[in-house]
Amino acid sequence: MASDDDRPLRRHDDAGVTTLTMNRPGQFNALSEAMLEALGSELDRLAADERVRCVVLAAEGRAFCAGHDLKEMRATPDEAYYRTLFARCGEVMQRLVALPVPVIARVQGLATAAGCQLVASCDLAVAARSARFAVSGINVGLFCSTPAVALSRTIGRKRALEMLFTGEFIDADQALDWGLVNRVADDDALDDVLGELTAAIAAKSAVALRTGKALFQRQLQLPLDEAYGLAGDTMAANMMAEDVTEGIDAFIAKRAPQWRHR
Repeated sequence: MASDDDRPLRRHDDAGVTTLTMNRPGQFNALSEAMLEALGSELDRLAADERVRCVVLAAEGRAFCAGHDLKEMRATPDEAYYRTLFARCGEVMQRLVALPVPVIARVQGLATAAGCQLVASCDLAVAARSARFAVSGINVGLFCSTPAVALSRTIGRKRALEMLFTGEFIDADQALDWGLVNRVADDDALDDVLGELTAAIAAKSAVALRTGKALFQRQLQLPLDEAYGLAGDTMAANMMAEDVTEGIDAFIAKRAPQWRHR
């Protein structure tokens, strides 16, 4: 059996917060086939785990993720192989979006190409002040087409195209300004700031978190009138949940709520 040090991905559970840590620091946590397989499998398991309130996607070493494993890709110069690889990567990104609970990227060092795509695909992101972001495929003649999907939906068309066409890095403060990350922390305070965010989320009703994420993602794809129709129906159904009864009663009684699932 492989030790934790040999696995491309590690999992740690603590009080409703699950941390998935990419564990290829020597390769800047590049998304090898093994890494994508491990991420996909773990996300499938998490989707069925009702104990989880939120998920943190983290990484070992000096970089968050340098994108695809270029050496592995060059070893199989075949278009069918590349189609399969990029499809698999796209599936992993979509599983992050579809996961029933919020996903937070913990970003240190570099997040480039598909690594930047990972950040954009997560619901939230906390970055160390030294973190840097780029979609730099253009520098080797390859347009970062799949990262463009997540990036354009996160920071908008013109900002995404500037990153995609130039391959230039943006720093953590610019990523915050552009909406790629939610919070920036001094490097030595990254885990403290991340902990504040995960604690705030983990304290909430699991029913509300899961209802909210599903609704938010679905309504984005709808015309305004249909989005409001779906939102109204969702809120009405949510009102019937035991947690809402408890939450409102606790608010009126000026006490802390006791959620059904802890």
